[in-house]
Amino acid sequence: MEAQIKLGRIFGIEIGLHYSWLIIAFLITLSLASQFQLTNAQWGSGVIWAAAILTGAFFFAAIILHELSHAAVAKARGLPVRSITLFALGGVAQIEKEAADAKTEFWMGIAGPITSAVIGLVLLGIAAALGWTPASRTLMSTPDTPLLAMLVWLGYINVSLAVFNMIPGFPLDGGRVLRAILWWLTGDAARSTRTAARTGQGVAFGFIALGVIRFFAGAGFGGLWMVFIGWFLLDAARASYAQVGIGESLRGLRVRDVMESDCSVVAGRSNLQTLVDDHLLRTGRRCFIVVENGRVAGLLTPHEIKQVERARWPYTTAESVMRPLEQLRTVGPEAPVVEALEVMGRENVNQLPVVSDGRLQGIISRGHVLQLLQMRAELNM
Repeated sequence: MEAQIKLGRIFGIEIGLHYSWLIIAFLITLSLASQFQLTNAQWGSGVIWAAAILTGAFFFAAIILHELSHAAVAKARGLPVRSITLFALGGVAQIEKEAADAKTEFWMGIAGPITSAVIGLVLLGIAAALGWTPASRTLMSTPDTPLLAMLVWLGYINVSLAVFNMIPGFPLDGGRVLRAILWWLTGDAARSTRTAARTGQGVAFGFIALGVIRFFAGAGFGGLWMVFIGWFLLDAARASYAQVGIGESLRGLRVRDVMESDCSVVAGRSNLQTLVDDHLLRTGRRCFIVVENGRVAGLLTPHEIKQVERARWPYTTAESVMRPLEQLRTVGPEAPVVEALEVMGRENVNQLPVVSDGRLQGIISRGHVLQLLQMRAELNM
């Protein structure tokens, strides 16, 4: 879940928006405006829309705080956090490594719901101090003033968010807490993840079934939205289950076992047109080592070539568009293959140079790993 819109950094963590967030932000604002119009038409259109927009903005700020709490625990436990992205179903913190123990997983999972619950209860407490009386209101009713309406809605929605996230289905926070407890009881992280992922799939099917029933019962968009949430959870739970299988299949394998030692080498002064015609299209290889004066200078892939207009290929050299060696993330030949995959995912690259004692030993790519997994699957290993 990569961010397309960058908002800035908080405590060194990049905050961004996925395009799908714009859809849900619009729908929430529209829903709030409709609710405020229905219950407090005397406010006037300007006040109603201002209250709806501000309430929506504060809600997404609360989601960022929810995700920041996950990130804070991760960083305190030595796990790097790259970014937080808001999307259609809320937010996700891009934590670059899995928890190393059950205790870390537990506190990472539960930190978000605790934060949301505290935010919700504090806001409801402030509303009560300003004269709102919970006993005389229902969840969908709106207090008489815009300020109280905002506080009450935000209070209820954050408490609801905490409860929803504690549903014990992976990858929801409650599923991570379940995984941590099972991990602590059994000492087996992979088995615990599989169990939590299966539970997550069951929860997802429940959401889908309930959404379909609600839709045909007249709930309309609310039912379809529940189906969409269930589908997303089902897909995420299946991916988590598959990830465990991949990790087990690659257990014990080192980068040296999978890397390609015979790397294709091109001269730095070669133009891109020659490189494409004589190398890419003839061999199908996607990664080339660029050499200058007999020394490795960088790495060139189709990704860099595609950034250049085709008309300029005959006049553009490999060295001018390559990714310099000092900017590349590398792995050692003795590193686990799983660790190399984590680095590729974190850096959003498809291959990594394998370096030992300052010398290039080869290249490992996602394609190499995929071929290995396919072969093992064919042999039922």
